[in-house]
Amino acid sequence: GSLPGGGAEVFSDRVRQKLCPDKLPPAEWLNIMRQAHQLGLRSNATMLYGHLETYEERIEHLIKLRELQDETNGFMAFIPLPFHPANTPLINSDNGKNLTRTSAIDDLKTMAISRLMLDNFDHLKSFWIMLGVKLAQVSLNFGADDLDGTVVEEKITHSAGATTPESLTQDELINLIKESGWEPVERDTLYQVIGDR
Repeated sequence: GSLPGGGAEVFSDRVRQKLCPDKLPPAEWLNIMRQAHQLGLRSNATMLYGHLETYEERIEHLIKLRELQDETNGFMAFIPLPFHPANTPLINSDNGKNLTRTSAIDDLKTMAISRLMLDNFDHLKSFWIMLGVKLAQVSLNFGADDLDGTVVEEKITHSAGATTPESLTQDELINLIKESGWEPVERDTLYQVIGDR
């Protein structure tokens, strides 16, 4: 009953030509989500940031998501994903010279701005694998309401230089949420509550 939201990257034709020329153009990604929502499927949406895009292109991405959500109300959550440049072809290209991982301030600002811009999205997911455990925990006070998830073994982000654990247990996630002053709630993929923790 749902689709992941990956592959959105940044909805900028300029950036996509340099970063991922073989992926669908932004308009096609949005149209696929529109069609899925019209068929009754729910989905998530992402934004990969901190590579070649400008701040203006980040905002344009959020506006396009907001407009589609106004039209379909099919998105469940938005997930901002900071780019990890290490061990990627981009780091060795002219486009990626001096490219470094985004700062904690940039990550938290992106989270907060996303929450304000996407007030028509019910959930904002903090993906600890890409943010780091402690920063993901802090992001719960910057607009995120979903600390995702009990991953068993993550390889993609780690091959790009992530130093976070490859997994967290349910108890570890519960403790991180409680330490932040929030109440942990277990949910399923469609955000239906399974139980309080």
